[in-house]
Amino acid sequence: MNLSFLNLRIDIFKLLFGIAISAAAASMVNEVYGQNEPTVRLKDIADIEGVRSNMIIGYGLVVGLNGTGDSANSIPFTRQSLVSMLNRLGVNSSQVESQLKTKNVAAVMISSELPAFARQGSRLNITVSSLGDSKSLEGGQLIATPMVAADGETYAVAQGPVIVGGFTAEGAAGSITKNHPTTGFISEGAIVERETGHELADLQRLRFILKNPDFTTAVRVSKALNSAFGEPLARTVDNGTIDLSVPDSLRTEMASIIQKTENIKVRPDSIARVVIDEKTGTIVMGKDVKISPVAISHANVTVKIDEGGTVSQADAFAFGGISQFVPDTEIAVDEDAGKFSVLNISGSLSDLVNGLNTLGVKPRDIISILQAIKASGALQADIQLM
Repeated sequence: MNLSFLNLRIDIFKLLFGIAISAAAASMVNEVYGQNEPTVRLKDIADIEGVRSNMIIGYGLVVGLNGTGDSANSIPFTRQSLVSMLNRLGVNSSQVESQLKTKNVAAVMISSELPAFARQGSRLNITVSSLGDSKSLEGGQLIATPMVAADGETYAVAQGPVIVGGFTAEGAAGSITKNHPTTGFISEGAIVERETGHELADLQRLRFILKNPDFTTAVRVSKALNSAFGEPLARTVDNGTIDLSVPDSLRTEMASIIQKTENIKVRPDSIARVVIDEKTGTIVMGKDVKISPVAISHANVTVKIDEGGTVSQADAFAFGGISQFVPDTEIAVDEDAGKFSVLNISGSLSDLVNGLNTLGVKPRDIISILQAIKASGALQADIQLM
């Protein structure tokens, strides 16, 4: 037999075998995850325990305002803070405290986030918000202010000019305000003075916390991690927690391991849910919302109220007679004939939406209809009111 022909047959067999294996693998993946569901990165649906930011806040004074600061009589703590600051700087102002004016000073709260593994000398962006009755922080300067975390320790010190994205102007008979001039921003206005003490090399394991806990998603994450590392290192703890054991040989490469794991693609799952905001009439329904065949009767009721009136005039030359206004109210009720329809749907969300649209219902009416359908047991989904 020709050797080249034999090699060709072997190559064709390998190609067909590879296609069959790929098709089987794709079929298995689609069966497990779902064919039409999008994949997302693990970093987008889960956080790593210990790798997070910490909230820090502080109380301070903004000075240099153009008469838009706090009122000394209405906001006494601004004056007290000013006296305390001057005393720390060696200025004895206790005897003249009652004479101090605070129209150029404003008491403020500052806030920021201390990133994970922030080092001494790192700079943070901060937000400055008025605490008293200051009209504007425009042109102000924040005096050095310590920022503390939940444990009461100082982790950063903030200072700098306040940038305000708005303005206010007023005259004798009117005023105008754009955006919020009582809230400002200082870019890189805080310097980290204390570290959290949490080191990446101290981690013995990686624990992933799902942002939307779900058992199906948690199991999928464990399988994806084990497949990426080629050995069973990950296990599902509960519906929101996945533990990944780190081999001793890789403890010095934690950053690389995190980089590898956070880019793993996973298909998340979720429960069927309808979210309703009655204040704005907003309705959000997931793709897994199912509905059984149901009959709906819908009628629109319009109430029109017209307020009018007449003036009852006293007779001419009547002694003690007065003119009096007599109200006249007209109320009209227009009730459309109710449409009683049977929605013969196949259970999909699109059929539900199309069926409600054929009835001519508005979003606010749909809210009441969905709640009634849920009460009847025909809506297989949770309803969450905002």
